[in-house]
Amino acid sequence: MKSIDVKGTARVASGKKGAREIRKTGAVPCNLYGVEKDENGQPVAKSFTVTQEGLRKLVYTPDIYSVNLNIDGKECKAIMKELQFHPVTDKLLHVDFYEITEEKPIVMEVPIKLNGLAEGVKAGGKLAANVRKLKVRAPYTRIPERLDIDVTNLGLGKTIKAAELKFEGLELMTSPSVVVCQVKMTRSAMSAAAKKDE
Repeated sequence: MKSIDVKGTARVASGKKGAREIRKTGAVPCNLYGVEKDENGQPVAKSFTVTQEGLRKLVYTPDIYSVNLNIDGKECKAIMKELQFHPVTDKLLHVDFYEITEEKPIVMEVPIKLNGLAEGVKAGGKLAANVRKLKVRAPYTRIPERLDIDVTNLGLGKTIKAAELKFEGLELMTSPSVVVCQVKMTRSAMSAAAKKDE
C-alpha cells in the first residue's frame, strides 16, 4: 500500500460551532482514534485540523493509502476511516482517522482489478464488475493497493462470488454471497446461441 504525508494542527474548539469556525478558515475538522482509551475502554478522539488542500490527494482518488500523520510535530501512522461531505455542495466537512500499527489487523476496502479475457466475452458477452472494492482484514503492511481477480475462465452468463475468492495473507470480510463480477448476455451472444441451437 502506498503512503501519503498529511500535516495537521491540534484544535481545542469542539462542537458544531467550533467546527463551523474551522471550516470558514478553509480547514477541515478531523479526529484521530487509536491506541488511547478512556476509563470505559472506549477510544479517545484527538481533535485536529487539516487544510482542504492537504487532504485533496488523499480524498479525491480511487487509490488507498496509509497516512503519515504529523500533528504539531507528533507523528503516527493512520488510515482514513470515515468522510463527511456537504449534501448539496459536496464540500468535505469532516474526516476521521484511525491510528494503525504493524501488528494490529485493520479492515479496509481495497479496489479490485479484473484480469484476463473471459471465455464469455470471447463468446460475445460483456464483462461487468458489480463492486469496485472488497473489504479485507489484515495488518496494514499486508494490504495491497488492489486485489487482482483472474476472469479468464468466466463463461457466458456466469458470475464470481466473494466466497470463491482467496487472497494470501488477507481475510475477506465482504459477504460470501456478494457477486463480484459477471459476464452478461448481450443480444449478439443470444442470437449466436440461438443459431447454434437451430
